Amino acid sequence: MQLFQNRERVEEIRKRLLEKFPNSKTELRYETNFQLLVSVVLSAQCTDKRVNLITPHLFKKFPTPEKLSKASLDEVQNLISSCNLFQNKSKYLISLSKKLLEDFDGVVPLDAKALQTLSGVGQKTANVVLIENGENLMAVDTHVFRVSHRLGLAFSKSATATEKELSETFVTDLAQLHQAMVLFGRYICKAKNPECENCFLKEICESSDKSI
Repeated sequence: MQLFQNRERVEEIRKRLLEKFPNSKTELRYETNFQLLVSVVLSAQCTDKRVNLITPHLFKKFPTPEKLSKASLDEVQNLISSCNLFQNKSKYLISLSKKLLEDFDGVVPLDAKALQTLSGVGQKTANVVLIENGENLMAVDTHVFRVSHRLGLAFSKSATATEKELSETFVTDLAQLHQAMVLFGRYICKAKNPECENCFLKEICESSDKSI
């Protein structure tokens, strides 16, 4: 792994991200860890905005793993049909609800390995759930992957390896930095037409003059 080259620059990026996006949280709307888990599973290849339009109806009918575990596939598919990959996600949600009841007494486990035994839950999804519960972890979605590479904070080609790089580079404030980079990538350092001219990191960004 290529180590980050300039500690002062790393700390300046940390400082500016945390100042720009203080006390940031996920934009997903939820009331319980079960609802958080469901929302994060739905958010894969789907925007948080879209998920937030879907979940009020889903949670009204199936607010708990007990209720969702008894749902029919057609019922769930109809409620989440505007979400990308809704057929697979419907199966995941019913399956993970059943496993929560069978193996965890209906309680979402706050342990990365245990979370990843649930259908539809990989490392990124597990980390997001744990981040929202106060853990010092990094999660790499498309926004974090894009931003970290544009800034020269990471060089790996996979999300998992990028997570490792960022965790080793920053060490602390990982949860806050994760969410700050999500918001930065969503609203400023966008995939198309990034707002480089108005960016608060412009003069220390390694790609502000490139089309990356």
